[in-house]
Amino acid sequence: MQKATLTILGCGSALPTKNNFPSAQILEIRDKQFLIDCGEGTQIRMRQMGAKTNRLGHIFISHLHGDHCFGLIGLISSFGMLNRTADLHIHAQPDLERIMKVQLDYFCESLSFQVIFHHFNPKKHELIFEDRSISVYSIPLKHRVPSCGFLFEEKPRDRHILREMIDFYNIPTWRILKIKQGEDFETADGEIIPNDQLTVVGELPKRFAYCSDTAYSEKIIPIIEGVDCLYHEATFMETEKKRAKETFHSTARQAGEIALKAKVKKLIIGHYSARYIHQDELLDETKSVFKNTLLGEDLTTYEI
Repeated sequence: MQKATLTILGCGSALPTKNNFPSAQILEIRDKQFLIDCGEGTQIRMRQMGAKTNRLGHIFISHLHGDHCFGLIGLISSFGMLNRTADLHIHAQPDLERIMKVQLDYFCESLSFQVIFHHFNPKKHELIFEDRSISVYSIPLKHRVPSCGFLFEEKPRDRHILREMIDFYNIPTWRILKIKQGEDFETADGEIIPNDQLTVVGELPKRFAYCSDTAYSEKIIPIIEGVDCLYHEATFMETEKKRAKETFHSTARQAGEIALKAKVKKLIIGHYSARYIHQDELLDETKSVFKNTLLGEDLTTYEI
């Protein structure tokens, strides 16, 4: 069974602290790596963790606040020094390409790979990337600037063919792939063997949702409903609910309410305000609403 993991490189908010760098995380799924946001210090956290990025081809930027994208130019420059040759794809709203072009032209004019920008509209829920095994959708969020989250969905895996059925019906090797993909099998005598007698369901597709930065918004619930894991910002405690509303952020309790209403399987909170030295109080507040909550921590890997 292949594991899907989320590695948090930074889960602080705008002001870095000793324990929390700004937002960045690596989702590893189906032998691919996706970087979600790239706050200042992302490459430092990668080096500290010894993260191998040979399978990192795509970066998704939620919005254009510095704590979510200031790390991009440093990371790209370092990739150049490491003689990367694979193209790097950056998915973001159109303004990021304009901002980055000046920096790339000045600091990274002789890269050994191409940086390719893919634009999306953060105000729309739509498919923004897919390949043979993964689909990624935008999730419009409620923030001071155009902002969106991301929903990563595995495509269904092939069914598992039963070894005893292969032997019993003398199924030739060249037919096995088609049977895994759902075909019935016809024996030499013309008997049709239904696929569900030959196979069992494979691993269920995994779903992960990233929602930061955002004020409390129930509009995201139909999009993220039932995901295996939700990362949702919990910038403030409920005592600072007025501040959260003014800055278009969420409280820890509100993160729990979204998880509960969306019936997600697991919640990880993050994007903490620097004012909270003891973040267990944020966790306690969230768990008072949604029990299966984990405290997001820098330099930590979670299984989806």
